Amino acid sequence: MNIHEYQAKALLKGYGAPVAEGVAILKVEEAEAAAKSLPGPLYVVKSQIHAGGRGKGKFKELGPEAKGGVRLAKSIDEVVAHAKDMLGNTLVTAQTGDAGKQVNRLYIEDGADIARELYCSILVDRSVGRVAFVVSTEGGMDIEAVAHDTPEKIHTIAIDPEAGVTAADVAAISKALALDGAAAEDAKALFPALYKAFNEKDMALLEVNPLIVMKDGHLRVLDAKMSFDGNALFRHDDVKTLRDETEEDAKEIEASKWDLAYVALDGNIGCMVNGAGLAMATMDIIKLYGKEPANFCDVGGGAGKEKVAAAFKIITADPKVEGILVNIFGGIMKCDVIAEGVIAAVKEVGLKVPLVVRLEGTNVELGKKILNESGLAITAADDLDDAAKKIVAAING
Repeated sequence: MNIHEYQAKALLKGYGAPVAEGVAILKVEEAEAAAKSLPGPLYVVKSQIHAGGRGKGKFKELGPEAKGGVRLAKSIDEVVAHAKDMLGNTLVTAQTGDAGKQVNRLYIEDGADIARELYCSILVDRSVGRVAFVVSTEGGMDIEAVAHDTPEKIHTIAIDPEAGVTAADVAAISKALALDGAAAEDAKALFPALYKAFNEKDMALLEVNPLIVMKDGHLRVLDAKMSFDGNALFRHDDVKTLRDETEEDAKEIEASKWDLAYVALDGNIGCMVNGAGLAMATMDIIKLYGKEPANFCDVGGGAGKEKVAAAFKIITADPKVEGILVNIFGGIMKCDVIAEGVIAAVKEVGLKVPLVVRLEGTNVELGKKILNESGLAITAADDLDDAAKKIVAAING
């Protein structure tokens, strides 16, 4: 689960991290009062969407010459003008794809005198099995280019989970970021606080980009991105209240209600599979035969008829889907249950695109019999390769 920048900063402020004053707004009419409540005279108006690259993004409705989704303002009137430009319009960034995201919230923040921009993130480094800081002196909007072109400028410092962030860790991070003076002193409190927040809130990612050194020498969190482990949200009611469903795909929201592992993709073949590995293999073989998967959908090993039917309905609700491939290996999940779920869903929502079903495993013959006797236009497949060829051929006509 992701949250907005202003929510992430509020959370970090609770852990003692230095952040600027700011106000989130939903309406243009709130912009003037929000700006007047801040020290000024420099303000920053920030689009709040769940995507990076906002500063370099462009609004569809405003033309290619318009400013991006993060703008400076030197007066309250300019704050209001930016708010009118941004709220309700569609921001396209490198991470949103061509469709972009509608801006429904803004964060109006007090400006900062920036001396240096740094990069700092915390994530799970699976190569060492520990939480690690990933830092660079090259912070700002082009960190992806830094990682690609000059990876030696990015440093990883893994943290011993028993010791936590030690003085030696802080020194190593500070050295990698070339911190000295007041910034180095601030680091002694900031980096342990970030680590504590990451662990206590069960985050999957905490990214501060940029972390700035201000002209007075002190550190400040200028931007913050957080992603939380969905499997741990039951422990964090306070985090769950921060969820903004308008930023999520409606199909993924519906899938979460059924405990389905579903991720919307850009292709045209809908996939319903049990098991993440089999799902990945299914998507791979679809690509091998020249098409693209429309989704990752793992119904799990113990799904019942209702869950299978729900998954099928979610897949068919995607207008990009031109064909559906059901690929099930029945272990705990029986093939006859899959067949009954598919038939129930088809009868409820109709079948407007080709459907290929490959079943194998427990009760496979019974499952095939149920499908064959359903009277529905369902194409059976003998194995995964056969299934992929048949669904691609069906789409190609």
